[in-house]
Amino acid sequence: MKSCVQIAVAVVTVFALSGARPSLGADSKSSVDAIRHELLQLPYYGVFDFLAFSYDKGTVTLVGYAYHGALKHDATRAAKRPPGVDQVIDKVEELPVSQNDDELRWKTYYKIYRDSFLSRYAPGGGVLWGHRHPFGDGFHAMSFRRFPGTEPLGDYPLHIIVKRGTITLLGVVDSEADKTVAGLRAREVEGSFGVENELVVENTKGR
Repeated sequence: MKSCVQIAVAVVTVFALSGARPSLGADSKSSVDAIRHELLQLPYYGVFDFLAFSYDKGTVTLVGYAYHGALKHDATRAAKRPPGVDQVIDKVEELPVSQNDDELRWKTYYKIYRDSFLSRYAPGGGVLWGHRHPFGDGFHAMSFRRFPGTEPLGDYPLHIIVKRGTITLLGVVDSEADKTVAGLRAREVEGSFGVENELVVENTKGR
């Protein structure tokens, strides 16, 4: 049975990085806020999953990776609830069950979240995103390489995705130095086939 760090309430990571923010009308902003609110309630979304979404004219697109078996279905169902949503396109990938991947997940988690340089990102470390971080209304697209133009969700700043021995880091950090150190720590984990560091550095200009 899978071991997973679970959180009772998923909190939203919402920072606009470089690039133009989509222009939304009042109704669209209301729909985005409602979609985000529903996705906040997902009970099994943790550090080993990654979710992001986009919204366009009644269509919600969900992307990411689901480690917990029920997350993919529950996220789709939650995204359908808000008014203004006509359809949900589910592009969330369920991660395969693997004891080796589970071991890599936990080894990577301890390497990153127990590192003295990165410890402030750990639960209780004071750098949790979402409601603890100020953000404006509307949609906040981010420049993830594999999920461009989507707004990520989650309490953990750094999400650890492991698939068939490859470790991928997804999320938002404060600086290039933090991104670099996280990648170095992940590469110290023995037994992986490689590390893809796709963390995004927050654009703090104007804050």
